[in-house]
Amino acid sequence: MELHLKIAGALLIVLALLHAIFPRRFRWKEELAALTLLSRQVMYVHTFFIALVVFLMGLLCITSAEQLVGSELGKRVALGFAFFWMTRLVIQFFGYSSELWKGKRLETGIHILFSALWVYFSAVFAIVAFR
Repeated sequence: MELHLKIAGALLIVLALLHAIFPRRFRWKEELAALTLLSRQVMYVHTFFIALVVFLMGLLCITSAEQLVGSELGKRVALGFAFFWMTRLVIQFFGYSSELWKGKRLETGIHILFSALWVYFSAVFAIVAFR
């Protein structure tokens, strides 16, 4: 399981770094122009902190896989991570409209890729938590 935690950790770090391209990729300058200054800044700040949490989650998996697997505290942390990623998986299907990806080749591929990633993270952390 330690190997899977390290793989998940590396993937989480990559995912965190991907957040840096969100403003340009999703054209936030134009898309968020109609929002108040506070609402715009909340989007940027929350995105930064989500990326930071995901990065730190990945770093913890890479540097402390043995402790996550071999201690009660590690198992509780893994349970929290499992809940986090299972919730994200549910949001993938019920929080976003299928209109965003259905019938669109690239978007459907991305939807499937990220759904599989959320399943992988959920499974790795749940197995660690309940083993």
